[in-house]
Amino acid sequence: MKKILIVVALFLFFTKGIKAQDLPTFDADLGKKTVFGHEVRIPYTDVRSYFGFIKPGMVADEERGGKKYFYLYLWIPAAIPELGIRMVSPVPKDLSPEKLDYVMDEYKENSTDHSSYFDTWICLDKSDVLFNDSNFVENVKNAKWTTMAQNDDSGELPKQPSGNKYNSLMRISSNTSSPEKSLVKGLYRIGFTTYKTGDVKGSFIAQIGAVIKIPGTVITKSIEGMKAILDAK
Repeated sequence: MKKILIVVALFLFFTKGIKAQDLPTFDADLGKKTVFGHEVRIPYTDVRSYFGFIKPGMVADEERGGKKYFYLYLWIPAAIPELGIRMVSPVPKDLSPEKLDYVMDEYKENSTDHSSYFDTWICLDKSDVLFNDSNFVENVKNAKWTTMAQNDDSGELPKQPSGNKYNSLMRISSNTSSPEKSLVKGLYRIGFTTYKTGDVKGSFIAQIGAVIKIPGTVITKSIEGMKAILDAK
């Protein structure tokens, strides 16, 4: 059995660099091992993709410190041990949305624009809001948000057209001893902006990875859209 595990680990290591449509495999922290001096990770079993495009002058969800922040809202229907989030801008030329992917209308209108991009910066915030059919939207407006993780640059992701590795990736492990740091059922948001002060513009793909299948996960750009989907469940 030990020999079989080593063979599987080596296979995963040597195939890690093979890109699916210009993106490397999205791998987890959970179960990470070192084999023959090399770090080996198991790929996330559940990956959701969101294709977006920010037009010049688009109104941001929030402005702080001279930066424009945009949000993607994430509903997690059950407790999970780990969540991975990564963002790449621009969307690689050979990467296109699949049937179950989330796609902004602005991306559909600008899918051939591969020259507009931004230096990504991402964070994951957790809310104190539970779903309520009648007051959900209002409750989110008054929510308390706790930042669980943030990332600027990741060497694991492809370079941007500038030649710099300014795309972002983070892996968040649930801390069950801390309510604010535990990945439980509830509403989260992925915040993104640029590292430097300035406009966010161009295409991006945001991916959310989990080590277990989580049916019922929802990703939307607006709370109203989130409520409509949750109401229909």
